[in-house]
Amino acid sequence: MASIAPSALATLNRVRCQIFQTAYNPTSTRTGAKYLRKRLRGPSMMKYYPPYQQLSLAKLMKDYPEWDIVDEEEQIRLRDVEDRKKRGKGAPTKAKNKEESRRTQRRR
Repeated sequence: MASIAPSALATLNRVRCQIFQTAYNPTSTRTGAKYLRKRLRGPSMMKYYPPYQQLSLAKLMKDYPEWDIVDEEEQIRLRDVEDRKKRGKGAPTKAKNKEESRRTQRRR
C-alpha cells in the first residue's frame, strides 16, 4: 500500500478545517481553543449562590440610629488619632486659602 504524501495530508487538513469551520493549526501549537469553546461557568455559578450582602457595624448604626450601638474599633481609632495629635503626629491642618499653603510659603 502506498503512503500518502505529507503535503497532500496538510492540504486535506486545511480544507477540512475550512469546511467544518475549525481552527487550522499546522504546527500544533497550544491555543487554548478547547477552553474558549466551553460554556462560561460564571453566570450559572452566580445564580447558584445567594446574593452577597456585606454587613458592617457602621451600616447597622446608620440604618438603625435608635439602637445604641457602639463601634469599639472606631472608638479606639478615634482615641489613637487624638493621642497622635496631642503628640504632634497628627495630620497637618488643611489650608483654607492660597496664602496658608506651605507650598507657596516655601517658594517665597
